[in-house]
Amino acid sequence: MIKNLIFDFGKVLVDYNFSLVINEFFTNDRDREEFIKIVIADDFMRKCDTEDVPFIELIESMKKQYPSLAVPFQLFYERFNDVVTGEVPGMYQLLQEMKGRGYKLYGLTNWCSKVHDVMRKYDIFRLLDGAVISSEEHMVKPDANIYLRLCDKFSLKPEECLFTDDKPINIDGARKVGMKAVVFIDARQYREDMERILKM
Repeated sequence: MIKNLIFDFGKVLVDYNFSLVINEFFTNDRDREEFIKIVIADDFMRKCDTEDVPFIELIESMKKQYPSLAVPFQLFYERFNDVVTGEVPGMYQLLQEMKGRGYKLYGLTNWCSKVHDVMRKYDIFRLLDGAVISSEEHMVKPDANIYLRLCDKFSLKPEECLFTDDKPINIDGARKVGMKAVVFIDARQYREDMERILKM
């Protein structure tokens, strides 16, 4: 029986668009393309999300490694959360409804420490009963340990949890530890999948 609904943050509770902000950093396409190639690389994003070193220290090291991109990296740090464009349509109402139906709501996100600014800004996060954030645990989805950390922290049983994320690889990670899980597309699709699973 499902008792707990677990949500990724980005593209599930709040939307984001890095290009809208990053494009403002550059006056030429070559520098922009080089910068984007660096920051979307799996290695860099993992370092951001695990914060084995603080985010600001990571940015300082990147500025030294790529001196011609020092200004864009500084702006990337200062405006990191400007990429968030708002709550995903329909999700606040859905979480509010499910909380009223007695379900516990939790977050599980890969995000650097700047996530707390986002959580303070958007009301949807106040509906959560708790959250596990990768940069505080120094591990990321789809590592099984981060799902288990959520369960340990809030005394949850994996088989009583339904997890959703926009990335299929993270869905696979949840299923491997015994959670039910669905790929998130939008609020309507999630509701349909959720209600189907809750009836099982």
